[in-house]
Amino acid sequence: MNYEQIIRLMLERGFLLPSSEIYADALAGFWDYGPLGVALKNKYVELWRRYLVRRDNMVEIDGCQIMPKSVFVASGHLAGFEDPIVSCTKCNLTLRADRLIQEKTGKIIPERLPNQELDNLISSNDIRCPNCGGNFGNVRRFNMMFKVNVGPSGEEAYLRPETCQSIFVDFPRLFKVMRCKLPVAFAQYGKSFRNEISPRQSLMRLREFYQAEIEVFFNPDKANEFEKFDAVKSEVLRLALDGEKLEEITAAEALEKGYLPNKLIAYYLVILKQFYQYAGLDVKRSRFRKLGDDEKAFYASSAFDFEVETSLGWIELVACNHRGDYDLSGHSKVSKKDMTVLDGDRDVLPNVFELSMGVDRSIYAIIEHSLVVDGERTVLRFKPYLAPIQVGVFPLVTRDGLPEAAKQIYSKIKLNFEAFYDESGSIGRRYRRMDEIGTPFCITVDYQTLEDNTVTIRDRDTMKQDRVKISELEQALQRRLFTYSP
Repeated sequence: MNYEQIIRLMLERGFLLPSSEIYADALAGFWDYGPLGVALKNKYVELWRRYLVRRDNMVEIDGCQIMPKSVFVASGHLAGFEDPIVSCTKCNLTLRADRLIQEKTGKIIPERLPNQELDNLISSNDIRCPNCGGNFGNVRRFNMMFKVNVGPSGEEAYLRPETCQSIFVDFPRLFKVMRCKLPVAFAQYGKSFRNEISPRQSLMRLREFYQAEIEVFFNPDKANEFEKFDAVKSEVLRLALDGEKLEEITAAEALEKGYLPNKLIAYYLVILKQFYQYAGLDVKRSRFRKLGDDEKAFYASSAFDFEVETSLGWIELVACNHRGDYDLSGHSKVSKKDMTVLDGDRDVLPNVFELSMGVDRSIYAIIEHSLVVDGERTVLRFKPYLAPIQVGVFPLVTRDGLPEAAKQIYSKIKLNFEAFYDESGSIGRRYRRMDEIGTPFCITVDYQTLEDNTVTIRDRDTMKQDRVKISELEQALQRRLFTYSP
């Protein structure tokens, strides 16, 4: 299926809803999650907590979404969080310049390219307004943060453009009260806000979006004294180091060849890949792409994007940035607070390695990678533990006491599982509806149920049906649903 078909399925089945769609002035770049989307997102975040946060003994926080101006002076966002934009001189349509050029030429255009070079590319390629055919003016820069006024005096503040700044400004207190030692990782899941110039493609580019970020604080002199690396050194990574050239290589070999800067960074790239395996992505269609100097964020000394291949091409899901001491030194300078911590017998200003995950994009990628058209069946083959609805409960027919027996079973299991009761239409049609939203198992109550207190459990992927005693049903579902495997 292509992108348009996948979005249609998400809209028709209640995964996704356009925000305020009944109004003519509804804003682009804002989407609501429907019931199935909420359930899928919640399970995805719980998997993130289980297989990254808890696995690595990370410390999770939940910071404020509105922060004072000083934070973003120190972080560099007020000065450097800008995108190049260009406006038509005839109809005033405003577009992001680098993406406009990229769409017209098919070449990757770094967003940090100087304005004059972008102007030259627009001119030399005779790029005109797609709306009216007019000429474009000069490229200029647009800061993407949302400004807000706080209180009656209108104090200047901003909606956070990334969740991580809360972690950085809270770091001294967190390190002390949680009795931390370097290296230590802090995590945060929540919303961020970016005033995108031309949001498009639903979950790909939003103005209000979810992030799951991990910030690893470490002593740069000890980054290769990272014992956890030994447990993952044989894991294979897919690295794109020079344009589209891809190399499959173990983490240990990548370190030996100098592709990765140290053991700590190598370890976190591996466990990130493993997480996405558990989430159901086809890792053979993924890569870590090393960014060039003109692509990296302004705060990054080195960077990899974790990307997956979709019907839209390669899309970035996670920005993996070595931020150095950029953030702590910046906040120390502006706040006049000491951000150093004791490591062994000396004070250290930690470096930071970041895994900044786009949750919404990840949800889309998981749906696309899970979607299979099998003859007349459209099937979302989610990992069972990620499925929005885990169990469908059906009476075979709507008579002879079967609905009553099925509702009794449904009432019992819905306390521990996300279950859905359905008696509408033929049993085959009900199975197909469950397949289409990714429900891994369906329980059918039939005439044999009334005789021996057994039901059938139908497997979504194999369509095989097994009979199980009602008294053993919950244990059987537990085994099937919560077996964690790639």
